[in-house]
Amino acid sequence: MEKLITSASPHIHSGASTRRIMLDVIIALLPAAIASAVIFGMRANVILLTCIVSAVLAEFLFNLITRRQQTVGDLSAVVTGLLLGLNLSTNVPIWQCVIGSVFAVVVVKGLFGGLGRNFANPAITARVFMLIAFSSVAGGAMPAVVELEASATPLEQLANGASQLPSLLDMFIGTYGGAIGETCTLALLIGFIYLLVRKVIRWHIPVVFIGTVFVCTLIASGDFVYALYQILGGGLFLGAIFMATDYVTCPITTKGRVVFALGCGLITFIIRYFCAYPEGVSFSILIMNLLVPYIERFTGNKPLGGSKNA
Repeated sequence: MEKLITSASPHIHSGASTRRIMLDVIIALLPAAIASAVIFGMRANVILLTCIVSAVLAEFLFNLITRRQQTVGDLSAVVTGLLLGLNLSTNVPIWQCVIGSVFAVVVVKGLFGGLGRNFANPAITARVFMLIAFSSVAGGAMPAVVELEASATPLEQLANGASQLPSLLDMFIGTYGGAIGETCTLALLIGFIYLLVRKVIRWHIPVVFIGTVFVCTLIASGDFVYALYQILGGGLFLGAIFMATDYVTCPITTKGRVVFALGCGLITFIIRYFCAYPEGVSFSILIMNLLVPYIERFTGNKPLGGSKNA
């Protein structure tokens, strides 16, 4: 033997690459992106393109400056920018979209070693950063708010006790105020089915996450219709399907994923129901991302003959 080659596991590959997985996610997000353009107009396209281009350029320049191998080709920056854009509103200033994208790619992903080493989902972390940093800026910079017919989002209306709400059909189709990618549940479900068929994700996290919010809200309110409004609004489907299922920041075992999703659902419900704050999905995913190492530690399978305390 002239050469001994060592490498990290896995040693048998399924044929799935990072680029292929990211391309599948982009395809799954296309229905939501198209719906956002139809519902919110050309401004939605501007937001999405700004976030995507900013994320790709940020990754390219960061790798160039730090002399790392270029990873733009794996399309992960495209996915990050697209997800962040779909989580924003059409009234967010362009410069804030750029800052959010750079924060996601450079701070959350790049400074921690790149894809596979980030502690939390870059897009969701960037959105939380923007919610905190720009919520008091004049001009409607709050990413959770969209000016569609100059009205508040349905969850804000529910929190304020409003009686005039969009119909459940409108909530399902997406013709109401909200972040540009969160309103059309139909488009998000199409993407969900595509990811399941392609075996990119498994059903556990989205179903348990959404189901937990629905059941908790139903028990607390006793109102079936109110519970439906809670799961159809506020970016729950977008977060549960496309961000909570992030390979890097969710548990690797089925049991761990169920615990993770339960935690996301409970935190979302608590923030919405008891804090009277409509935005709970982003914060819940970020909090549970930070707890993933502990979830994996206590839900991981023990090797045969291994110590229970290992």
